[in-house]
Amino acid sequence: MDTIASLFSFITTPVSWIIVQFHSLYGAIFGADSGWAWGLSIVSLVILIRICLIPLFVKQIKATRGMQALQPKMKAIQERYKNDKQRQSEEMMKLYKETGTNPLSSCLPILAQSPFFFALYHVLANIADGKTIGVLNQQLVDSAREAKIFGAPIAAKFMDSSEKVAALGATLTDVRVVTAVMIVMMSLSQFYTQRQLMQKNVDLSVKTPFMQQQKMLMYIFPLIFAVMGINFPVGVLVYWLTTNVWTMGQQMYVINQNPTPGSKAQDQYLTRLLKHVGSHGELKGRGKKKVVAAIVAKGPDRNDNERKFIAALSKQGMAAQADGSVIKSAEATADSDAASGGAAKRQQPKRQTKSQRQTPSKPSSKK
Repeated sequence: MDTIASLFSFITTPVSWIIVQFHSLYGAIFGADSGWAWGLSIVSLVILIRICLIPLFVKQIKATRGMQALQPKMKAIQERYKNDKQRQSEEMMKLYKETGTNPLSSCLPILAQSPFFFALYHVLANIADGKTIGVLNQQLVDSAREAKIFGAPIAAKFMDSSEKVAALGATLTDVRVVTAVMIVMMSLSQFYTQRQLMQKNVDLSVKTPFMQQQKMLMYIFPLIFAVMGINFPVGVLVYWLTTNVWTMGQQMYVINQNPTPGSKAQDQYLTRLLKHVGSHGELKGRGKKKVVAAIVAKGPDRNDNERKFIAALSKQGMAAQADGSVIKSAEATADSDAASGGAAKRQQPKRQTKSQRQTPSKPSSKK
């Protein structure tokens, strides 16, 4: 771990500078040597990094939507080569290449913040050894080295010896209890985030190798973090727990506001839209109208959730319009007539009774 962290030592200076700036702010509130000052500095570092990664997150969402659009073609490939797994995989890769999609796009945020993660690990490792690094002078190193979060120094690890922990001014029990709780929370948050994605925001009607990969990662990632966590300093655990909580909240927002088409989350979102229309008699909000406009534009290509939504609107006497608005069906008919130039309907001939049809018409008498 130390070897990997040293590879990213080139950004330890900016990382340490950011921490120092936040520490000067929190130190004025909680005290320069307080664990809260140093801990909140690490939390603020995470938040700053994640804010900077928002454009990358948006790109990730678009890539995921691109993958979702390929589901029908992927299903066709599955059916065509269901007895030839190798050919199936080759055709899938060919499809990804032709459309410019990347099935591993969900890993982009993790890869982008990895250098900062390892740089922070390198900074904390040097603090534990009492060495200066980046812009951290000896006074700041000593302050950070003695700072404790719930009794555990931010530079201490679960696997540290009792002598090393004692040198940091803490007990082995405090360190192991705090680190164990944080490792469990870190693993659970990682598992919940992935599980939420798989259960609510993925169209599971199409079984692809990518979906199977995601399902495996749901169980593998938490185990990896749990095993690696015993070698993480408390400060790094604070970093990773914070980024997991941020990811979980960010994903919950996306699932609630912009769910994947065909997913359980989309069904729940459209159900909420129906209740909104039922309560207000119209659709309010630019984001909601944009979603409905996209559904209207799909026409016959709508998925089951979207068809059910349109049918439910019709039962309520409402109709969705191309601009995303929802109006009463009678108004929709009137608008359609107005758009066609107000042409009068063809008048049907008056229906005759049975006796009238059977009685022949008398010829007119001549005078």
